[in-house]
Amino acid sequence: VCVHHVRSCSSIQFIKSKYVCLFDKSALKFSQHQRLFRTSSVSCGQIVQFKLSDIGEGITEVTVKEWYVKEGDSVSQFDSICEVQSDKASVTITSRYDGIIRKLHYNLEEIAYVGKPLVDIEIDASKGVAPEEDVVETPAISHEEHTHQEIKGHKTLATPAVRRLAMENNIKLSEIVGTGKDNRILKEDILNYLAKQTGAILPPSPKAEIIPPLPKSEGVPAVSKDKTHKIPIPVSRPIVFSGKDKTEAVTGFQKAMVKTMSAALKIPHFGYCDEIDLTQLVQLREELKPLAQTRGVKLSFMPFFIKAVSLGLLQYPILNASLDENCQNITYKASHNIGVAMDTEQGLIVPNVKNVQVCSVFEIATELNRLQSLGSAGQLGTNDLTGGTFTLSNIGTIGGTYTKPVILPPEVAIGALGKIQVLPRFNGKGEVFKAQIMNVSWSADHRVIDGATMARFSNLWKSYLENPASMLLDLK
Repeated sequence: VCVHHVRSCSSIQFIKSKYVCLFDKSALKFSQHQRLFRTSSVSCGQIVQFKLSDIGEGITEVTVKEWYVKEGDSVSQFDSICEVQSDKASVTITSRYDGIIRKLHYNLEEIAYVGKPLVDIEIDASKGVAPEEDVVETPAISHEEHTHQEIKGHKTLATPAVRRLAMENNIKLSEIVGTGKDNRILKEDILNYLAKQTGAILPPSPKAEIIPPLPKSEGVPAVSKDKTHKIPIPVSRPIVFSGKDKTEAVTGFQKAMVKTMSAALKIPHFGYCDEIDLTQLVQLREELKPLAQTRGVKLSFMPFFIKAVSLGLLQYPILNASLDENCQNITYKASHNIGVAMDTEQGLIVPNVKNVQVCSVFEIATELNRLQSLGSAGQLGTNDLTGGTFTLSNIGTIGGTYTKPVILPPEVAIGALGKIQVLPRFNGKGEVFKAQIMNVSWSADHRVIDGATMARFSNLWKSYLENPASMLLDLK
């Protein structure tokens, strides 16, 4: 086009054709085509800033706990990039694009902010990547989408620990059938899948078929009743004395505790305490514990405490409610999501067992095992830590008999359990016998719950535990 134009203008030298073509209409059209072609070619291999999306619950900043990639690594969609820790839960961030990691914007333990670049990814537009304006602006992703990993349109429910195990073994979660609640993929599902691929023999899954009790002469040996008393051993840490004050920022779970407890102490607390005779429950647990072990589940007292709470809440639903900030409306919760306070290296966390009202004691124990494993590893998800309607705190695992638990808003009640002690008590005939005694302390929101209601609920809960066979009449 330029040559044709130059030939038609004899007064213009050919050497100046590059200047003339800029003013010709046809040359302008050519320039436009050339610009479009150049853009599409440059987009192949462009650097895109992958921003940290909104993970819900009003979280604006997180701490980078672990990187799963490094600069130069190739990633695909849904591959894990890093694990971040908010003041509520641990969340695994997954990639939205196929490409190569070119830059990590944060080091470990640094604070990352929502909406700011997390990593730079070099993408290849020739493989169907969205245009640049769609890539740079990362849409907000809710916390449920982080918990539910989507692969090829199929929503897979799995914890960060399970996803990491699958990634380390190059397993696609879409190929695995989950056996957990709501088809959740459990760690055992990954191990069983590996066993089928490699032929290895693995321990049975907690969801194994119900096995009838074994005769005493066979199977699991009886547990010895003589248990040596374990003396607490202090953790040996190097003592560093610098002689200077040290100031640290309040972050992570401590920051969440500051916020929650500041709101909690605005609630007028009503306290109620009692003691429970767990002699029959201790015997029942000793009989059921070996059977639970054959199914791969550790059976503690807590599943019985949680189920008894749920049965009591059916009779006193006001304790499974929430009060709005203006104290104008009470919401009665349909689900019994019982929270269990756990002491971890990261601080106090309160995951909850969902829908206890429709769970068996064994199912509660299975879920508790999962929550305790994730809590110890600091990998609890947002779904595990939110939505609680009632809380139990077992301070007895550390020591002590009575405590004054603080309500976790928007809940209206909480219970704290002391340690189980062997103490002398009198039976109906006036005879002294050895009893397994545990103390319980309740706190209730005195704005909506009166003392009589709290006492009646405690008495019902107590009756279920002191006579565990009576729970069979009300189990659903």
